[in-house]
Amino acid sequence: MRLIRFGPLGNEKPGVIDKSGTRRDLSAHFKDWDMAFFGSSNMPRLAEILKRDAAALPVVPENERWASPIARPAKVICIGLNYSDHAAESGMPIPPEPIVFMKASNTVVGPYDDLLIPRGGEKTDWEVELGVVIGKEARYLGSTADASAHIAGYCLTHDVSERAFQLERNGQWTKGKSCDTFNPLGPWLSTPDEIPNPDALKMKLWVNGELRQNGSTDKMIFNCAFLVHYLSQFMTLEPGDLISTGTPPGVGLGMKPPKYLKAGDVVELEIEHLGRQKQHCVPA
Repeated sequence: MRLIRFGPLGNEKPGVIDKSGTRRDLSAHFKDWDMAFFGSSNMPRLAEILKRDAAALPVVPENERWASPIARPAKVICIGLNYSDHAAESGMPIPPEPIVFMKASNTVVGPYDDLLIPRGGEKTDWEVELGVVIGKEARYLGSTADASAHIAGYCLTHDVSERAFQLERNGQWTKGKSCDTFNPLGPWLSTPDEIPNPDALKMKLWVNGELRQNGSTDKMIFNCAFLVHYLSQFMTLEPGDLISTGTPPGVGLGMKPPKYLKAGDVVELEIEHLGRQKQHCVPA
């Protein structure tokens, strides 16, 4: 299944993309794709509705905004330097354990919403990433093999960073990761049955039509299942939580000389099986 949300900011509704590629409205059956939905084992009920009468569900008008495919998560957990080729690009050793940091959950916006260049920002950077959404509470999981049952699905996520805030303004990385609109998500959430192998997905990002990132999740140092198991040893992962699993090489910080986003730029990104995003950069 491919879960979507649609509608104006603050009034989003849940839906799906059917087999023909049409967006369908499920707001008569479910309130939202949120913690309550994922935490109540609703996936079988959703699958039954789609099997029984998907064609009878209302069609979402084409001009309706694409929202984030999940409601605002309780946590956005990010993994740094999780690609071997990105670590090499950054001139840093491969980390022996995942580097974990948090991102404000209100950064999550739709895949085609404007990307706001923050006030005082001079080094706003792009990062295409694979997102993992938690489907069932995970706490002290016993093994990596246990992790798959706790994953609701996968999505395309853009972990935008303001490097000056992140690296030059003292403190941890949170300031550079949590500006408004710094986590476009979607366009859809694919349930695990839709993804042949999350550890071998091609991913790309363009700025103004120029290819900047061209990688694959097969270069992840710590794969999705490992990360879910690992994180569960330090915090309880709740239904609807989002994990951003890291980015391949080609970020602006790693270019020589570095290049960053500015108002007027257009960013496009995609991951195999997970769709494509497009954001216009505008001043906050």
